[in-house]
Amino acid sequence: MRIENSFIPVEGVGETTERRLWERGVHTWEEFDPAVDVAGVGSTTADRIESFIAEARTRLDDGDAAYFDRRFPSGERWRLYEDFREGTCFFDIETTGLDEHRDRVTTVSFHQDGETTTLVAGDDLTAARLRERFREADLLATFNGARFDVPFLETSFGIEVDTPHLDLMYPCKRIGLSGGLKPIERQLGIDRDRPDLSGRDAVRLWHEYERGDDGALETLVSYNREDTENLRTLADTVCESLHRDVFAPVVGGSD
Repeated sequence: MRIENSFIPVEGVGETTERRLWERGVHTWEEFDPAVDVAGVGSTTADRIESFIAEARTRLDDGDAAYFDRRFPSGERWRLYEDFREGTCFFDIETTGLDEHRDRVTTVSFHQDGETTTLVAGDDLTAARLRERFREADLLATFNGARFDVPFLETSFGIEVDTPHLDLMYPCKRIGLSGGLKPIERQLGIDRDRPDLSGRDAVRLWHEYERGDDGALETLVSYNREDTENLRTLADTVCESLHRDVFAPVVGGSD
């Protein structure tokens, strides 16, 4: 499902009215006609829809993901993914613990446009590098990043992460997938090269590296990188599932 299929950002258009539009054959912005009789779409709402479409077309042409991030309800942010897939940066952090005020970030991995980069504490993990990575992305994607990864980085490095953010934990819950990232991966059949490692192992590996074991850092980085690469597979799977649940049944499988 794409942004262009959506009318829910418009004031006065909720899920029910949007569905009625789709049922009347208004599947995209191009197909909207204020003369079409749709329950819940009076002249005022029709004017708002036309105004939204006029601005949204320009914003989409400009690649302005932040505009749509502001306009869409938080629970519908997954709809941005298809349009901004190539500009999405999947990222994940490893830390020495769960307290952002006491513990440290050890590695941060980013996966975007088929390439994965890892920043390491004491080497190239700096506030400037983090700002650069986030500035280059149209959309961020994490798992539980809204509650953990983002605030941890903001506190640890004194930065503000304001790039539009899709936290995949919430759309996962919407389609009945609960628990942590790795149990969800197993449910979906997403494989890992190191399925026996956990967040606790990540802490242990960092401390082993600090004691001089370079191999421990290699394992930690590999584990962290795999988290981010699997996030892309998860986003593809979850957003396609939501497309089938929300849009496809109404429009008969149309894009």
